[in-house]
Amino acid sequence: MAKTYTDIWPEIIAWETLVEAWRRTAKGRTRQRDVIAFKADLEPNLIAIQESLIHKAYRTGPYHRFFVYEPKKREVASLPLKDRVVQHALVQVIEPIFEARFIDQSFACRPAKGAHRGADLVQRYLREVQREHGQIYALKADVSKYFPSISHDVLRRLLRRKITCPDTLWLIDEVIASSAEPGALLPRGIPIGNLTSQLFANVYLHELDHFVKHTLGEARYVRYMDDFVILHHDKAHLHEARRDIEDFLWAELALRTNSKTQVFPVRTGGQAVDFLGYRIWPTHRALRKDSIHRMKRKMRRMARLYHEGRMTWDEIDPVIMSWVGHARHADTYNLRRKVLGGVGFVPPPLSMPAKRRAALHG
Repeated sequence: MAKTYTDIWPEIIAWETLVEAWRRTAKGRTRQRDVIAFKADLEPNLIAIQESLIHKAYRTGPYHRFFVYEPKKREVASLPLKDRVVQHALVQVIEPIFEARFIDQSFACRPAKGAHRGADLVQRYLREVQREHGQIYALKADVSKYFPSISHDVLRRLLRRKITCPDTLWLIDEVIASSAEPGALLPRGIPIGNLTSQLFANVYLHELDHFVKHTLGEARYVRYMDDFVILHHDKAHLHEARRDIEDFLWAELALRTNSKTQVFPVRTGGQAVDFLGYRIWPTHRALRKDSIHRMKRKMRRMARLYHEGRMTWDEIDPVIMSWVGHARHADTYNLRRKVLGGVGFVPPPLSMPAKRRAALHG
């Protein structure tokens, strides 16, 4: 029988866990007003969180919902700081339980994984299929509206396969229920933006990973959250795998793939595997064109705001370095020179007060 965890609540509510949860919550956000205010009374605030958990008085705070538009329009939900501390405490205790079960070919929101390593593995698989068979076909699939479609009932059932600690399940159920639509008979959806949502989403689609790897026996499968790729030399084989996967997703997880899901040949000089922000061939990889266009627009906007004194160089530099880090994992030397050299960052006018000018230069 698979091991279950029956008594992990004392670790979640331990003072050391809450202090570490606060540290993780505040990391990189030390100048934010809510972080500064919480830190000013850090010990009383952490004691209040601890007592609310011990006495089961804790309730998830109100969500602040907003939209982001890059790379596509998505609704994101943000919680008050105290709730983020609670979720960090929960995740740092239960994540290792599930992490030990996840397959190596799942790359989203996991330690020592990430998009770049996922892209590396896809390219390695492409080279293997080409070397062994000459012809490459890819099944590229996306789950339709993944986060809004996750069934609360199914998610709870999957989490209970490993966690049987009643107090921990009380907190997990509180977090899951906090985003449910009032009066919904079959509540669905977990918020993009919750720390717990990243883990819960991986737990949910681990069922797909197990089905693809162990039931279908697919050797060359890579998943990054709700996007996945299977590589093979036989087109008909992938069409059959697609039918089996779509039947499984609907029957077991109440999910569907979207209209972009397809089987296609991969050829150097022809169609690539479009995955994780790259166009990937066996021989090389390139950035997606929309990624290049977005960065060009972002560079022009940052240059304008910098010149107007509305953005500092300390704010600009991490954006540029993040894009460069992503671009370096493709064949982009000349592209990087072109994009980064195509916009001039002109300092603000001399008429601006000296202190403000100094701040803008970091």
